[in-house]
Amino acid sequence: MKIICKWMGIVLLALPTLFATNVMAQVLKKPTLEDLLPGGETYRIAENKWYQWYGDAACLELGIDSIKGIWAVNGVGAKAGENFTVITLKEANKLLAEKELGKLRNFYSAKTINTPHSAVIGILLQVDPLLLLNTGKYRVLIDWKKKELIWNQPCPAQAANEDWNEVSRHLAYTLNNNLYVMTNDGQTRQVTTEAEGIVCGQSVHRNEFGINKGTYWSPQGNLLAFYRMDESMVTQYPLVDITARIGELNNVRYPMAGMTSHKVTVGIYNTETQKTVYLNTGDPTDRYFTNISWAPDAKSIYLIELNRDQNHAKLCQYNTETGELMATLFEETHPKYVEPQHPIVFLPWDNNKFIYQSQRDGFNHLYLYNVKGELLKQLTQDEWLVQQVLGFNRQTQHVIIQSTETSPLQSNIYSVSLKDCKRSLLGNSEGIHSAQLSGFMGTHLIDKSSSPTCPRSIKIMSANPKKHREYTLLTAEDPFKGFTMPNIETGTIKAADGVTDLYYRLVKPADFDPAKKYPTIIYVYGGPHAQMVTGGWQNGARGWDIYMANKGYIMFTLDNRGSDNRGLEFENVTFRHLGIEEGKDQVKGVEFLKSLPYVDGNRIGVHGWSFGGHMTTALMLRYPEIFKVGVAGGPVIDWGYYEIMYGERYMDTPQSNPEGYEQCNLKNLAGNLKGHLLLIHDDHDDTCVPQHTLSFIKACVDARTYPDLFIYPTHKHNVIGRDRVHLHEKITRYFEDNL
Repeated sequence: MKIICKWMGIVLLALPTLFATNVMAQVLKKPTLEDLLPGGETYRIAENKWYQWYGDAACLELGIDSIKGIWAVNGVGAKAGENFTVITLKEANKLLAEKELGKLRNFYSAKTINTPHSAVIGILLQVDPLLLLNTGKYRVLIDWKKKELIWNQPCPAQAANEDWNEVSRHLAYTLNNNLYVMTNDGQTRQVTTEAEGIVCGQSVHRNEFGINKGTYWSPQGNLLAFYRMDESMVTQYPLVDITARIGELNNVRYPMAGMTSHKVTVGIYNTETQKTVYLNTGDPTDRYFTNISWAPDAKSIYLIELNRDQNHAKLCQYNTETGELMATLFEETHPKYVEPQHPIVFLPWDNNKFIYQSQRDGFNHLYLYNVKGELLKQLTQDEWLVQQVLGFNRQTQHVIIQSTETSPLQSNIYSVSLKDCKRSLLGNSEGIHSAQLSGFMGTHLIDKSSSPTCPRSIKIMSANPKKHREYTLLTAEDPFKGFTMPNIETGTIKAADGVTDLYYRLVKPADFDPAKKYPTIIYVYGGPHAQMVTGGWQNGARGWDIYMANKGYIMFTLDNRGSDNRGLEFENVTFRHLGIEEGKDQVKGVEFLKSLPYVDGNRIGVHGWSFGGHMTTALMLRYPEIFKVGVAGGPVIDWGYYEIMYGERYMDTPQSNPEGYEQCNLKNLAGNLKGHLLLIHDDHDDTCVPQHTLSFIKACVDARTYPDLFIYPTHKHNVIGRDRVHLHEKITRYFEDNL
C-alpha cells in the first residue's frame, strides 16, 4: 500500500510539469528582430553550402574543417554522385606550418584552379588538383591529391582590389590610389605613380554600367588592362568623422548632376616589358568607358564607349601594342538612354565570333556578331529578358543563360543552341535560380535555387538538356520551422495607365481575422534595377515585413513601372520625371488595398530606403490625404544633388531638364506635409549625401511643417551590422506610436 501511494504521489507531482510541457509544445514563438535581421544575435538563415568546380568532373564543398567533393561524372575509379574527401584543415595547416606560411581557420576563401591540360579524358579536359589558399600573409598552391605544397607568393600588407590570374600567377593590387603587380616569382612592380586625385586600378564611373572592378587580365595573364580615373577636377564633398574628439573632415569626390565629371582612360601594362600603353580614346571629357573584354589572342581589346547623355554607345576595338583604335564595330542609339552593362563574350570554339547583349528590341537579348561587326543572328528574343550569360557548354555548343522567360518573378537557367537558337530549360521551372558552370567544357552546373516554400536547394545537373542527370547536394529546412509565421500572397493589379500588370506581395498576420480592420504599411523601393516581389523564398518578403505582420499589420509591396525585369519601356516610362509615374502606380496599390474589407483605409503608412526613401517622402507630400505615417531612409530629395551617372541617365541634366528637376524636387513640396514623417540618414552616406535630408528639413522649417529626424553616425548608405536591429526597432516604434 505504501509503495502504491508513493507511486501515485510521484505521478501527481509530475502532472503539472507534463501539462506545462504539452501546452508549451503547442504555443509557437514569434520571431524577433534579432531572429529576422542580418546582424541580429540570433539571426536565422537557411542552411547554405559553398561549392566550386574541379574541372568538369567534380564539385568541391568548401567547409570549415575540410573540403569534400562529389563526382559529377563516371571516371577512373569514381562513380557519379560518389563523395570523397579532398583535404582536411589539419592536413592543410601541417603543410603551411612546414614552410611557416601562416595558418587557416577555414576553407571558405579557397579557390580551385581550372586551367586545363592538353590531355583529354573522353570529353573532359584534365586539370591539376590544385587549391589556392590565402593565409593573409601568403598565397599558397597545394596539390590536394599528393598533399604537397608546390608554390607560394607573399600577400602585400594593406593591399586592396586584389586580382590574381591563375594562368600566369601574377597578382594585381592597389595601395591607396596606385596600381601594383606582383609577379609569380614574388617580384613587386609599381605600375602607376599618380598623385592624390588620380586613382588607378579601381572601379570607375561610380560602379554604373556593370563596372565592379578596375583591373582586367588578358587570357594568358601577361597583360593587364586597368582604369585610370582623374577626379582631381571633381568637387569634393565634406563628410565628418565624429569618432575623433575633434571631428575630422573626410572629403569624397562626388560629381553631382550637371557638374564636372571625372575623366577616365584605360591603360595596358605588359608584365614582360614592364611598360604601359594607354588607349588612344581621344579626349575623355564627358565620356564613359565600360564593358572591357579581351580578344582571345590578346592582340586587341574591346570596350564600349558611351557619351555623357548616355544615348549613344559604340563598341570599339583597340590594338594592345600601340593603343590605337582599330575599328568601331557598330553603334547603338536610343532617344532616352542606352545602358550597356555586359562585355562581349567570344565563343570558346570560334575566335571570330562573339555575343553582344542589347535592349534594342525592348528587352535585353543576345546577338551573335563576327569580329568585322556584322550581325549574324539574334539568338534570343520575345517579351522576356536575359539576365546573365553564365558560360558555354563546349560539348553541345550551347550558351547557358539565366532569364525571366518562365515568369517576370523568376530567374531560370536555359541552354540556347548557337546553331538554331532553340532554348531548353535546365532544372525545374519554379523559383529563383542561379548557376555555376563547370570548369572548362561547361558540361555540368551547380544550380542554387529558392521558391516561395523552399529557402534553398542546391543540385548538380547536366548542362545538356538531353541528359536529365542530377544530384541533390542540399535541401535546406525552413529556418523558422516551429515559429509563428504570417501568410504571404501575390497577385497583379493594373498600373495607372490602365493596361500594364503590376505584381504585388501581401503579407497578413498569422492569426488573420477577415472581420477585423488592420493598419497597413507599404514597403516601397520603386526605382530601376530593383525588384521587390519575386518567386523566390517567401516571395522576397523582408525580415521586417514578417515582424510587422506578426505584430498585427498588413504589409504590402508593389513593383511599379520603373522597376526591374520587365523590359525597357516598363523601366523608362519614368524618364526625366523620377517619382511621378511611380507614385501614381503606388496609389493604384492603395486603391486595391482599400477595396479589401480587412484594410483600414484611414491607417496607411509607407516606408522605403534610398530610392524608396524618395518614394516614401514623395507619397507623403503628394498624397497627404492617403498616407498617415512615413519613414524615409537615406532619401533622395533633390535629384540635382545626386551623382551624374545614375541621375543623368534617368533625368538628363538640370540644365537640359529644368522642369523635371523642379517637379521632382521634394523641397518644393515641404509645405504639403500633414502626417508623421521620420527621415533617417547615415552621416557618412557617400551615395545619397546627407545634404538631401538636411536641406529638406530646412525647407520644412521654412514652410512650418514638422518632420522628425534620426541620424546613424559612422554608417554609409544603409545601416549594417548590429545597428541594423536598432534601425528597425526605431522604425517599428515610429509606426506603433503614430499609425
